[in-house]
Amino acid sequence: MSRIEGGLIDRSTTFNFTFNGKAMQGHPGDTLASALIANGQKLVGRSFKYHRPRGIFSSGSEEPNALVQLRSGAHQEPNTRATVTELFDGLSATSQNHRGSLEYDLMAITDFASPFLSAGFYYKTFMWPKAFWEKLYEPMIRASAGLGRLSMKEDPDSYDKGFLHCDLLVIGAGPAGLQAALTAGRSGARVILADEDFAPGGRLNAETYELGGMAGSDWAVQAVAELTAMDNVRLMTRTTVYGAYDHGTYGALERCTDHLASPAGKPRQILWRIYSKRAVLAAGSTERPIAFGNNDRPGVMLAGAVRTYVNRFGTTPGQKVGIFTNNDDGWRTAADLHAKGVEIAAVIDSRDQRPLIDIPGARYMQGVGVRDTAGRKGLTRITLTDNQMVDVDCLAVSGGWNPNVHLTCHQRGRPEWRDDLAAFVPGGALPVGMAVAGAANGSMTLAAALAEGHAQAAAQLKDLGIKVARKNVPQAEDEARDCAAFWHVKESDKRAWVDLQNDVTVKDVKLANTEGFRSVELLKRYTTMGMATDQGKTSNISGLAILAEAAGKTIPEVGTTIFRPPYTPIPLGALGGRARGKDFRPYRLTPSHEWAKANGATFVEVGNWLRAQWFARPGEKGWRDSVDREVEMTRASVGICDVTTLGKIDVQGKDAAAFLNKVYANGFAKLAVGKVRYGLMLREDGICYDDGTTARMSENHFVMTTTTANAVLVFRRLEFARQCLWPNMDVHLISTTDGWAQFAVAGPNARKLLSKVVDKGTDLSNEAFPFMACSEVTVCGGTPGRLFRISFSGELAYEIAVPARFGSSMMSVLMEAGKEFDAVPYGTEALGVMRIEKGHAAGNELNGQTTAHNLGMGRMVSQTKECIGNVLSQRPEMVREDAIKLVGFKPVDPSVKLIAGSHFITKGDEANMANDQGWMTSVAYSPGLGHSIGLGFIKSGDARIGEIVRAVSPVHDTEMEVEICSAHFIDPEGGRQRA
Repeated sequence: MSRIEGGLIDRSTTFNFTFNGKAMQGHPGDTLASALIANGQKLVGRSFKYHRPRGIFSSGSEEPNALVQLRSGAHQEPNTRATVTELFDGLSATSQNHRGSLEYDLMAITDFASPFLSAGFYYKTFMWPKAFWEKLYEPMIRASAGLGRLSMKEDPDSYDKGFLHCDLLVIGAGPAGLQAALTAGRSGARVILADEDFAPGGRLNAETYELGGMAGSDWAVQAVAELTAMDNVRLMTRTTVYGAYDHGTYGALERCTDHLASPAGKPRQILWRIYSKRAVLAAGSTERPIAFGNNDRPGVMLAGAVRTYVNRFGTTPGQKVGIFTNNDDGWRTAADLHAKGVEIAAVIDSRDQRPLIDIPGARYMQGVGVRDTAGRKGLTRITLTDNQMVDVDCLAVSGGWNPNVHLTCHQRGRPEWRDDLAAFVPGGALPVGMAVAGAANGSMTLAAALAEGHAQAAAQLKDLGIKVARKNVPQAEDEARDCAAFWHVKESDKRAWVDLQNDVTVKDVKLANTEGFRSVELLKRYTTMGMATDQGKTSNISGLAILAEAAGKTIPEVGTTIFRPPYTPIPLGALGGRARGKDFRPYRLTPSHEWAKANGATFVEVGNWLRAQWFARPGEKGWRDSVDREVEMTRASVGICDVTTLGKIDVQGKDAAAFLNKVYANGFAKLAVGKVRYGLMLREDGICYDDGTTARMSENHFVMTTTTANAVLVFRRLEFARQCLWPNMDVHLISTTDGWAQFAVAGPNARKLLSKVVDKGTDLSNEAFPFMACSEVTVCGGTPGRLFRISFSGELAYEIAVPARFGSSMMSVLMEAGKEFDAVPYGTEALGVMRIEKGHAAGNELNGQTTAHNLGMGRMVSQTKECIGNVLSQRPEMVREDAIKLVGFKPVDPSVKLIAGSHFITKGDEANMANDQGWMTSVAYSPGLGHSIGLGFIKSGDARIGEIVRAVSPVHDTEMEVEICSAHFIDPEGGRQRA
């Protein structure tokens, strides 16, 4: 065990966990990484490309090495960073990316082939011979690629999404973030403080700082307690703000139950959308390494991480530690380890200056570097550039600190270079409403971070008009922070690793420059540097510096890659939230759903709705029997269908008629009150968009219906036209689809049935209420309703609407009133059969490719008014004489079943695209005609009635002869619907 005294863990409680099946112990407050270190586990994984042994490198979300699989079975989660995995009792973790055991990985043989696997070798090697790609190269690469493995089982965890609003969002709960939140919270502002750690405090928990006369970690606990007590502050631990978006919107992932053995019915993670008026980014900074020979061995770690494990977690990564630094902060690690009784073997400073502290027994080397290391599965020795050798089991490396500027760049902001830090800091083009404080802004000392956190929060509150409460910032010291730019040890003749996760070396970066990939974006893609789960947090700056050196440029001249969301990986489950299974695309239920369910309906998804497809009765052998019966009974007497799913839009205002005249291709300005008109909408390019009916209920009140599928799209289109095209019109729109239940009552006895339901006082005679009439009515003794005499079945038909809350009762009332007429409920299949028999175009024909001319509705497009699409609909190619036209088709052999999608070929011609004359759009079996019928488009179809053509379907390998006929198979004169 490697436990030492101190730390912020709870030693009174012991957690049992396993790593690769080996039983281990830890404590509350541990991460998996700190517990592994405490149990002496140095080797934790294998590198991506060469399968080299890798150990824990850092202590935060920047970790490139310690990627593990958590849990087992369906709960298995790969590629999880051990450094941010909160330990809990019963946790099961396994290493990944190896064949065989972790200690004896069979894929480690690829390391010996490294001379042949340099940067870009994929692109150079797998191009020839071409035939090998699909049969050999791709299968081989896919078998070797990847890190962890999915369980391939359905994820049993639940996820959720939420929305939050605040005056000030503070990102990061380190010293600057805590101070900013305190300033805003004390001033009465609504504050959200989000931090990815489970223990707020940031580096205060990992250091021996003092402020306000107390230990830094104690001050953090006190600050958190004060913030928690404020009703206007929301403290969100275990929450990563991963993206900065427009208008002060931020994405955040909260890990709610990842730290629990059982979620107990709670969502595992919540994806938050945070709307903030202002934000303070206090995300801190990330330590960077120095590249030198074999710097990837287990035991080589970031100096700040070593300090974290000693001070926060009470464990030491080594018993004999060496320090390699180019800055003053590295000496702080030496001091803290020495204070904890850890032996310091040597302090190596690349700068030529005197020792900053005196540690008895330690060797000091200035102006030198580490050239090589030894110990394949665990560090045992380092060799310096002056050939001295030092025995160590841990090497703490510090190459300086990089401000975490990522979120400042998510809207294409560019960071700026600061020579004194040898790092990039946020540039001037910050996201609107964002300010940066603390180490994230280059203010690397504790006193500066606290002061800037307060100042930035105060400035943001003043912008919002919130008076800032006066409270002194706690006193703290400005620690030494001098840093010299030193990126890699040039004297090393061994492979020096820049990106540990992707196995990118100094040589790979130089090779990219030699081969012309000098742009930072090309360097990233050619070498794969910074493309993994750590997003180059520890490697990018070093890689850019080495590229600049090779290209003979400065680092600012080379620039940086573009930082994009997310800051850390986001599980797909969290992005999906509840939208999985049936909730992936939730369906809506019609008002008569329960009635239909109780009466044997089979349902089908239609757009966002679940609709009755047919109603089976005992003795029927299949769906065709049910559909044929529903069609025959409707045409013989009366049928009832729930058509609530049609889009309904109320259009009101003194300019309502003029507005409709502009959005419809045909005229509506002179539509009489009490009348309904069929309308056709065009896109701007003249293609048909949607169709439906619009009723004029009063002088300034219209009720529009749209197709089910386009209800939302049409409403959006009308709103765009109202707000942007004709903003001066007095017209108002509201979607009432959910407000009204609507039923089609069709058949010769439809009028008789409705006479029993509609209250007396409404004359339903043909003379008083003719075809295409409408009226406000009452039903069943005073319930308000609307009645429209329209038909899409070709029969005498009405549509009756009542408020949605009465929909289920209305269906029962209609069926009860229709008993004496043997009324039948019918579903979407029978509805489709009757509309095809009557030749009505629907979604299959209004598919975004057809024009009014194609549909035989060319005369409906007015040329005497301004309306959307009418000009472009008259382009010569759109109104050709030989254009495809909508017509009907019937098989020459009545026993043959037509197939939708079949293409029409003239008799005697070869079936190919050159001879293609059109296609079948809709087919159905007509029980009245006794054979299959279809609608479709064919060139000059209206002039070819009676001609025999072939319907060919290569997909189904069928061919049949069909006769072109009128699209109106039933009652072409329309006498029934006007009866």
